[in-house]
Amino acid sequence: MTSVQDTGQDAADELKQKGERAAERTQQKAQQAGEEAKSKLRQEVDQRSQQVAEQVESTADAIRKAAEELRKQGKDQPAQLLSKGAQKTEQLGQYLKESNSEQILTDIEDTARRKPQAALAAGVAVGFAFSRFLKASSAKRRQSSGSQPSQTENLEPPLDVAAVEVAVPAAPPAPGTVITPAAPPPPTLPSERRV
Repeated sequence: MTSVQDTGQDAADELKQKGERAAERTQQKAQQAGEEAKSKLRQEVDQRSQQVAEQVESTADAIRKAAEELRKQGKDQPAQLLSKGAQKTEQLGQYLKESNSEQILTDIEDTARRKPQAALAAGVAVGFAFSRFLKASSAKRRQSSGSQPSQTENLEPPLDVAAVEVAVPAAPPAPGTVITPAAPPPPTLPSERRV
């Protein structure tokens, strides 16, 4: 009877070892895939940061030129603001040129941890800019190919003016006053909608 138990125990041990080896291989492959993804991300960030740095620096030059034009027109206050903006833009370009992908990604992660709202706002801004870029590039491709935009492509959704409420206070509220937003209008049933 012991030989049957020993055989069963040996089979169980062998099966356990095979499972552990399979788990190790799977873990190694997952780590390898993760490292490859990180490497590709770093390469992409390095390449893109250099491209963006060049664009940012040319934008800084354009802002600086606009500031000079405003100074020539005697508008010193707006010119000063533009000059400061050009300086900050140029600093961003230098940062992107001089930093490697590891530093950029670390800074982004740190900022996102310290200021999650700012990270969310930046994500929304980047998404909006990217969507505008895609829309502009698709329009250019369409023009170069000679095709016309479809009729539904340029339609704007209708604005229900009755559903928009704007409250403008006559005077600022007194200190300590709690301001609550107006309640949204109740939903309309399909039978109540105007045609």
